Amino acid sequence: MNQSHSEFRGSMPALVTPFRDGAVDLDGFAAHVEWQIGEGSHGLVPVGTTGESPTLSHEEHYAVITACVEVARHRVPVIAGCGSNDTRTALAHLAHAEKVGADAALIVVPYYNKPSQAGLLAHFTALHDATRLPIIIYNIPGRSVADMSVETMAALSRLPRVIGVKDATGNIARVAQQRLACGADFIQLSGNDDMALGFNAQGGVGAISVTANVAPKLCAQMQEASLRGDYRAALAINDRLQPLHAALFSDASPGPTKYALARLGRMGAEVRLPIAEPSAASKAAVDAALVHAGLM
Repeated sequence: MNQSHSEFRGSMPALVTPFRDGAVDLDGFAAHVEWQIGEGSHGLVPVGTTGESPTLSHEEHYAVITACVEVARHRVPVIAGCGSNDTRTALAHLAHAEKVGADAALIVVPYYNKPSQAGLLAHFTALHDATRLPIIIYNIPGRSVADMSVETMAALSRLPRVIGVKDATGNIARVAQQRLACGADFIQLSGNDDMALGFNAQGGVGAISVTANVAPKLCAQMQEASLRGDYRAALAINDRLQPLHAALFSDASPGPTKYALARLGRMGAEVRLPIAEPSAASKAAVDAALVHAGLM
């Protein structure tokens, strides 16, 4: 049985990676991390999808993880993005995250290759056996095409260091199914901001959130209210956030998120190709959502 890892809960932003003139802006990233902690975020997730990890070199990837750990200074847990569609690359990412002191690793289901369930089991087992870090599976079939079955996840949950899942299937029924198959201590984190409240009602304990980049205090308060069972308070906050959840995906992510942060004066809006600047309609949706949430 996996030990409890109760520190991995609440609102954990999938951190954007700021750029300046084409380069990673580590000073801007450090400021963003510090702001997130000050606003009440419960954990930090660098170099995930929202961090534009597919466009980062390995050196940049590792620099961002290192910076996150160093700025966080153990005030909140750091779950480092370490996934790849190449098991050897994921092993290298894991080794770096462990070396610099990350608290856990987020491992995406391998994309593009379309592995079988047997391949997924072998991939995650190899990563588990090579690290001392707790591993959180990231299941996002909309991006990776491969979808980890409940049965495969249950088998992996029996490994001592596979402690949970970031579920971005968009299927709310999965939460209850995985709870029954993997056990009540298996950590389930929503990967969909617009479903995060309902996800917790089914047995989830938090979210790895895009919206928390922009509204960290509100996302943290919503998670805290839902986890203490105050769904009336959580619902009121969620109503403020719903338009923002939608607006941040009104164009290719994280373009709208970086635009929102630029509107709030937090960082520049620069993205890397193939992500492009969001459309005028997307920007208008973000502006309206920021006003609705009371952020602008």
